[in-house]
Amino acid sequence: MVLADTLIQLAYDPGIKPNSGGLPGLPVLKQVMGSVSLFAIIAVVGALVVSAGVWAWGHHSGGHQAEANGKKGVLVSAGCALLLGAANGTVAFFSTLGTQVH
Repeated sequence: MVLADTLIQLAYDPGIKPNSGGLPGLPVLKQVMGSVSLFAIIAVVGALVVSAGVWAWGHHSGGHQAEANGKKGVLVSAGCALLLGAANGTVAFFSTLGTQVH
């Protein structure tokens, strides 16, 4: 009987689900996160422009180190833009995937 009780405890579902209206201030938090996301996207655009300029300057002036750093900056900026744009979809995907674990 002890083994059966242990298995029942391991399979216990606490029944906790996300609640969109549970805490006060949730709409404000969503608005703040949206603003932070917008600020981050604008910063990535600026980083992309600067990195592309460094890449071009390094290419035309023969500065191989500056050219390599500009290329890295462009790739990092593009990756950041991809992650920022896919943040909602990524969280929703893994959240849905997590609900399927039994």
